[in-house]
Amino acid sequence: MTEAQRRGLNNAVTRMWTFLAPAYDLPFLQRWVYRPPHDEVIAQLREHGSRKIADIACGTGILSDRIERELHPDEIHGVDMSDGMLAQARSRSNRVAWLRAPAEQLPFDDGALDAVVTTSAFHFFDQPAALREFHRVLRSGGLVAVSALSTRQPKLQSSADSKWKPQHNASPAEMRELFEGAGFAISDQHRIPRPPWTRIVSDLITVGLKG
Repeated sequence: MTEAQRRGLNNAVTRMWTFLAPAYDLPFLQRWVYRPPHDEVIAQLREHGSRKIADIACGTGILSDRIERELHPDEIHGVDMSDGMLAQARSRSNRVAWLRAPAEQLPFDDGALDAVVTTSAFHFFDQPAALREFHRVLRSGGLVAVSALSTRQPKLQSSADSKWKPQHNASPAEMRELFEGAGFAISDQHRIPRPPWTRIVSDLITVGLKG
């Protein structure tokens, strides 16, 4: 995929989520689809003791708001590319710093953050570029936690392949390779625990630390 094609895809996805933003907060969708990975990410942040956090592709801000209310960090930034999502996020909380930016070009200085997290959006990113950017903005010892849809099949595509595929659901082995390629040491990786009736959602959390 060329850079122009990837930008076109990103723009299309951004427009789609701007249109769908009102439906994103439906209680059944949040409770059964999104809350399990949110719980996992918050547990990782609490254990790490993160104080300066960015939630990438934050959507309508449910996770960012929970992080602010439950963990009381010094800084919490919600970052998204969709104006519609950010409009709803801003109406949810004025204690979170809401920012419009792509995952691959974050508006933070080198080493500015303790933790970067993202849930249910990694398949839309340029995955190697996003992880390199997460590494750049984290301090030494900083945490990255990615919850993403993940195939249960054996490894299908090398992360070193220059032809990055959009909406690619990386296998656990691929996620480890992507993290290590960006300079992270893997500290945890496991399937998200779910009620039986939602296990059709095959998602994985991968956690790494910057050396």
